[in-house]
Amino acid sequence: MASNLLLNTASNGMSKKFIIANWKMNPESLAQVNDILDSVTDHLQALSSQPFFLIFCPPFIFIEEVSKTLQTTSLGQRAELGAQDIAMNDDGALTGEVSGPMLVKLGVRYVIVGHSERRWKLGESDEVVNQKIRVALRSELVPIVCLGERARDEHYQDFLREQTKKTFKGLSSDEVAKCIIAYEPVWAISTTPGARPDTPESALDSVRIIRDYLANSYKLTAISFLYGGSITSANVADFLALDEFYGTLVGGASINREEFVKILEIAARHSA
Repeated sequence: MASNLLLNTASNGMSKKFIIANWKMNPESLAQVNDILDSVTDHLQALSSQPFFLIFCPPFIFIEEVSKTLQTTSLGQRAELGAQDIAMNDDGALTGEVSGPMLVKLGVRYVIVGHSERRWKLGESDEVVNQKIRVALRSELVPIVCLGERARDEHYQDFLREQTKKTFKGLSSDEVAKCIIAYEPVWAISTTPGARPDTPESALDSVRIIRDYLANSYKLTAISFLYGGSITSANVADFLALDEFYGTLVGGASINREEFVKILEIAARHSA
């Protein structure tokens, strides 16, 4: 299971990286979905072995079709399926929501929880994110939990500690250990007004704040971190080269066929 592989990667020093493709509200058609998957398949088939783990997180409308592709083609041996969000409850009258059990039936193994766009643009609180982690774990899905400060000001360290505290409040050490944490500095994301690129040194500083809090509060020594701040082929190597990051959460670049293949090529060079 890829989820177990990632946790093992964190605990035994393996350098095999994870690339998680968050398509967001893209692409516009199933034909474009197939173009992306075909391009990735062609690239992966050219590799004698695949030295990284790959997870696709399409919009809900395309999950079933991507699942079918993974189940019926060679790509299914090289990639797994994730979702971009999950409902706060397993059932009930919640118009427009998609539950954990529904996702599992479609073959989903991972789910992004608390992405900055849902936190800052759609108003999801830390408490909502906490509840979504719980329902994901209840369905035996692996939560990819996004954390990150909106501004890099004099308060960012306190913000990260408080966000981490509230996001994981009430969870056991075993439950927190089952999560993957994606650090995404909102101020570095290209769609943020006045955005500026993050640096490896800055990202490591923030990750250490989160890691120290979890180590002190939950006695965890092995925590899986991804970096997710406007990853492109121009900067992905800087973050994959760091032992502290077990991969990247790729946004807009993951729906650009040529750009995403470049990212995969770079990931192959930075993996065992």
